[in-house]
Amino acid sequence: MNDTPQRPEDVVREERAQLDFSRDMSYGDYLQLDAVLNAQKPLSPAHDEMLFIVQHQTSELWMKLMLHELHAAVAHIARDELPPAFKMLARVSRIMEQLVHAWDVLATMTPPEYSALRPYLARSSGFQSHQYRCIEFAMGNKNAAMLQPHAHHPQRLATVRAAYEAPSLYDECLRLLARRGLPVPQSHLQRDWTQPYEASDAVEQAWLIVYRDPKAHWDLYQLGEELTDLEDTFRLWRFRHVTTVERVIGFKRGTGGTGGVSYLRKMLDVVLFPEIWRLRTDL
Repeated sequence: MNDTPQRPEDVVREERAQLDFSRDMSYGDYLQLDAVLNAQKPLSPAHDEMLFIVQHQTSELWMKLMLHELHAAVAHIARDELPPAFKMLARVSRIMEQLVHAWDVLATMTPPEYSALRPYLARSSGFQSHQYRCIEFAMGNKNAAMLQPHAHHPQRLATVRAAYEAPSLYDECLRLLARRGLPVPQSHLQRDWTQPYEASDAVEQAWLIVYRDPKAHWDLYQLGEELTDLEDTFRLWRFRHVTTVERVIGFKRGTGGTGGVSYLRKMLDVVLFPEIWRLRTDL
């Protein structure tokens, strides 16, 4: 028995791995890694600016995927196609978990380290993320003032405005309940989609019918729990954001002009799917 370990080059040959990509698309080509890995352009001499840039760029990539899944889920719900919508909503919840843990990495930046790069950020801020705003709008947290930060960029403004004017995920879920014969009031089926959602006792009663007899309404019951998971992880994402910001900059104002921690704490009070949470008390 030969116990001599194989040389790495022999293993590669034995596995017949392709090594010549002069005429074929490679991994880097497919992922356009030259563009992605050259998109980090630090403006300061601070070592930690690379962390700050990579953290926010990767978050934007996750948000791009989140919007891809949310838009598809809403479309499936509108067509009464719930199984694929469940998969997509579950994926969005897992993406948010990734974003929650991403704050753990940024939290390794100390206040002096952030202070060294902060002047180079000027007025730029995550508050201005158009993808994050589209996520908030898709989840039902509508606010006309949040269009203004994108007014200087017509294409982004059009994208954000489309999300602002469209029915939210929850709006489409309530339309589905109504199509299934549940007593959702007309005021919540045909309304101004640009207005923030207002909780309704009648909507809660419709959801209670589902939750009191899950076997008779199994897919709607599962939909309610997918929404619960989604908001649960969204709350964690927001909370971890608050604690990381407080840890790194304390109560200084944000670079975008908000109160920083004080503004983010107000966002913790926003409830996206209120009846889904209220019914648990009344069951």
